[in-house]
Amino acid sequence: MRLAFLKKKLERLQKRLQKLDERCKAATDAAEVRSLTDELEDLNAEIEETRSEIAMLENEEKDGQPPEERQQPPAGAERHNADVVASFAQNPVQSPQERSDNVLESVEYREAFRNYWMHGTPIPAELRARVEALRMSDPQFRAGDAISTNETGALIPLNIIREIINTVRTSYGALYDKVRKTSMPGGVQYNLGDFDVDFSWITESTVSAEKKHDGTTSVTFGYNMAELRTAQTFLSALLSLNAFEVEIAKVIAKAYRKLMDTGIVRGTGNGQMLGIINDARVTNVITMTAAELNDWKAWEKKFNANLAAGYEDGDFIMARSTCIRYLKTMSDANNRPIYYETTGLSVHDEVQKPHAFFMGHEMDFVAPTILPDFDTANSGDTIGIFWQPELYDINENFGFTVKKYYNDDDNKWITKAITVVDGKLLVPNGVVLIKKA
Repeated sequence: MRLAFLKKKLERLQKRLQKLDERCKAATDAAEVRSLTDELEDLNAEIEETRSEIAMLENEEKDGQPPEERQQPPAGAERHNADVVASFAQNPVQSPQERSDNVLESVEYREAFRNYWMHGTPIPAELRARVEALRMSDPQFRAGDAISTNETGALIPLNIIREIINTVRTSYGALYDKVRKTSMPGGVQYNLGDFDVDFSWITESTVSAEKKHDGTTSVTFGYNMAELRTAQTFLSALLSLNAFEVEIAKVIAKAYRKLMDTGIVRGTGNGQMLGIINDARVTNVITMTAAELNDWKAWEKKFNANLAAGYEDGDFIMARSTCIRYLKTMSDANNRPIYYETTGLSVHDEVQKPHAFFMGHEMDFVAPTILPDFDTANSGDTIGIFWQPELYDINENFGFTVKKYYNDDDNKWITKAITVVDGKLLVPNGVVLIKKA
């Protein structure tokens, strides 16, 4: 009876929460928004208390205790005027919150994080203290070296981080899929020999030499903060904790992959990743006119004949429209298509990963915002890249934190997820920039 009553109560509270949230989003006066936010905090607290009690009762049912036994006071209880005033049971039922050793995996923190994201309800001080202690003691949370939870609001729970990682590594994002990924502290200089190794013959009196890379011997990753913003209305109608966590992971992962693909190519290196086209060490450049782009013989003379030894197995990056308009329209003197028999070009317009094969190399298509279409590009713009994906490194930790605040100037809530990430070419050899003549 008590469990059924609590479930009905929770349902009423959730409906009330949804209506209150809608009023908060529709409000335009800052004072009214703050007042409604206070009500939301009180209501969220009551919802959490109700959920906790429901969880405890459900755990009792799972333990198989008959209802009539549950009505009896537990062993060791003290009575006063027929009322139970204290219990000293040796094996009390633990709530899911109490059973988790890691605060970032507890239901208690996950619920608090959801309320923070959706309604701006502050993370309780006790939970915040436990998270901060974990951040300072556990090396996997390297984001704390550069940003703190006091500044950014809340660390994303671990189960959402895992979902983000799974989504990032399995959904589309052509360039990010291929690059090397590490998770090392920033601000430290690493020898490039740490990233690669050669096998060699040795004797009892000799050892293999450290791998060297044409005079470039080290790389340093910085603490660049990537910011992903979401709209106030995002997920406002999702009240299920599991549904919220799955959807928020998808949204963050999609934004993250888009940011990474853009950074790999166009990153400025100033407070962000250093992209290929902005790396001063990349000096291998070829220029092509529209006619040359459409001529297989020009590709053989300008591109294939000048590939650096040892770097012939890379991939292309190009806008799909450039590939279709110029590579797929190659023809002979009688206007017969010859793109396949001369270059092996085949285009695969798959939904998740549209790509092509050209001259024996895979070609990944990117948006025109990453590499411009040849027709819209200016002279001197990079319209294509040939690269060695494994020689580009993204140093990431997925230590996402979230900050939610109210902007008085715009009269709206702003929610942003922040992570620390850097990326750059380990070795520029084998990269060719294809520019519009």
